[in-house]
Order: sequence, then C-alpha cells, then structure tokens
Amino acid sequence: MTDFPGAPDLSAPRKGLRVLAAMSGGVDSAVAAARAVEAGHDVTGVHLALSANPQSFRTGARGCCTIEDSRDARRAADVIGIPFYCWDLAERFREDVVEDFVAEYEAGRTPNPCLRCNEKIKFAALLDKALALGFDAVCTGHYATIVVNEDGTRELHRASDMAKDQSYVLGVLDDKQLAHAMFPLGDTITTKDEIRAEAQARGLAVAKKPDSHDICFIADGDTQGFLAKRLGRAEGDIVDEAGNKLGTHEGAYGFTIGQRKGLRIGHPAPDGKPRYVLDISPVNNTVTVGPAEALDVSALTAIKPRWCGVAPEGPGTYTAQLRAHGGETEVTAELVDGQELRVRFTEPVRGVAPGQAIVLYDGTRVVGSATIATTERAALRAAQ
Repeated sequence: MTDFPGAPDLSAPRKGLRVLAAMSGGVDSAVAAARAVEAGHDVTGVHLALSANPQSFRTGARGCCTIEDSRDARRAADVIGIPFYCWDLAERFREDVVEDFVAEYEAGRTPNPCLRCNEKIKFAALLDKALALGFDAVCTGHYATIVVNEDGTRELHRASDMAKDQSYVLGVLDDKQLAHAMFPLGDTITTKDEIRAEAQARGLAVAKKPDSHDICFIADGDTQGFLAKRLGRAEGDIVDEAGNKLGTHEGAYGFTIGQRKGLRIGHPAPDGKPRYVLDISPVNNTVTVGPAEALDVSALTAIKPRWCGVAPEGPGTYTAQLRAHGGETEVTAELVDGQELRVRFTEPVRGVAPGQAIVLYDGTRVVGSATIATTERAALRAAQ
C-alpha cells in the first residue's frame, strides 16, 4: 500500500493505470507516451500551453511551448493513437515561473526556472488537475528513475544513463508528487540517437526534431535583453574587492556569480589575470569582481528544503549537485530547525550563486533539494 490515498500501487505490475502524458512536442515526451501505451496503460496526451503569446515559431532549437510544438505533440498523439488535449496554463506559468525568475534576478540571485516549472506546473498544477479528473499518474520524458520499495514508498534515483540524467531538476518533487509520477525513459540505457531511432521506427515525425534548450520563455536566448525589458536599465558601478571603481553596467541583474565574459572593464587586473563576478548587490546596484580563486566556496546555507521522502535527521554525508549539468561533490549537510540546510564541502567548489538549487544524493537516490541563500568563501574562512 502507499502512504497517499488514491495513489496507484506501483509495487504491483505497472499496467492498467490511467496516465496523463505531458507532451511538449519533443522526441523524449513522445517516446515516453508511446512506451506508457506499450506497457498497457490507458494514456491520454496533453500539451501545456505555457506562453501567453505563442504565435512566434521556434528560433533554431530553442523553446518548447510554441504553436509549432503543440502541433508536433498533437501529430505524435495521433500516431500513437491516444486522445490529446491542449491545456492553457499560461497564467499560472507566468505567475509561478516567469515572474519568480524576474524577481530572483532583480534580488541579485540566480534562479533555475526548470526546477520551478517542475515544482509548480508539471507536478503541481498539472498533477492536481490530472488527479481531479481521475488519472493515476503523470508521465513525462524526463530521464530519471522511480524505485518502489516493498512497503510502497517511492524513491527518486538518477537515470540509468548518467549522461542523460535529469534528476537534478526533479529534486523538488515531494512524496505525493512522486507517488503519481512516471518516467518511462529513465531506466533504460539508450543513447539519444537510439531514442530518435525508436521514434523513427514508431513513425513519429519528431524523431529528427532538435532538442529544446536554454530557457523556454526566452526563445532567442537573450536573458539580459529579456530582463532589461522588464526591469529597465539602471546604471551602476563595477568594483573590485577593495571597492575601487573599474567600470559601469546597465543593470546588476545582467550578471551572475562566476561570470567572466561581458564585464566590459576598461583595464586589466594588476596581475594580468581574468576577473570574475564575485558578488551582486541589488541594494546599491553594484557588481564586485575579482580573481578566480575568490570564487571558491567552502560552505553554504540553503532554504525552502523539499524532500523526496522523509527529511533527514542529524548531520549526514552526501554528494551534492549544484547545476543541471554539473558534477557531484562530497558534502556534509544538516537540517536545522526543519527550515535551513547547512552544507559544508569536503573540497571548495567554485561559482556557487544564491538562488541556485543544491540537490543532495545518497548514492543514486535523490534525498532532496533546497535553494541556496548564502555562501561562505574559502578565502575569507582561511583568513579568519
């Protein structure tokens, strides 16, 4: 049995469930929906209309919510032979993802909109609606694995193929959401070329469609231009660690911790080495730059923890991932007062920014995630 009333018992053979397949219009979600049908589930496809202005077509391989994408998803559903609907979640997406993204940058933080979308849209708004309509699970094309224990509890694990693993952006899912999630691509070791070949064999026209990447609601990839239109230009100073003015900028929101390019500083550092963004202060609209070694972080605190199961008790040793395509690093972590995660790195890591998510792992199992609030620089700690 499961801990959640109405949750499907996935410890039994996974057949005969009513499944809502989220179809982005890409190859992964189409193959995932086809595999769910092949596994014996009663599948309905749904495309989420997340853009308030979807008339513009994709630019290159960017974006995932244009009119073109909805048509591709519908054609894939027709080939698979499943009912298909398009649900308008544009307003919810704007409030929970886009406005959050802008507000985080305005506050000097670096958000990850993909995590927020998974948390607030695909496994909250979409899942709530699916359950209300009598579906048992939501199926997506993410590369991750759900392991069902003998007692019916579920664990989120990395995909079998680490090269495609997407468990980092799913680290925000809680017990209830995992109880109704299905990832048909996660437990098969196949290359992306093989997924495309499978799509081709199934007659899916999206087999050769380029992958979407970057931020879906910034179709041209110009994040700084997108933010400038919403926040306006606000000239401020670029300074070194001693507070000496080195140049100016048109908006502190246009920078991220660890950034090297685009600083437009008029003269080189005394040692001739590159300088990087060390700090962003929205209060005085100042960007501080300095040497690469000043980016080394030895510890951090993170807030708004979300656990893929029971919250850990006491200090523990884990591995942590700090970026969607980043590697793992060993840490010790402890949850304090149930609200703040305190993390210390075994070896300093570089370029950690407030607003990013830290996801903890125990082997391949996702323990949970939290949003980085503050960091402790290794250089400052050594000087104390």
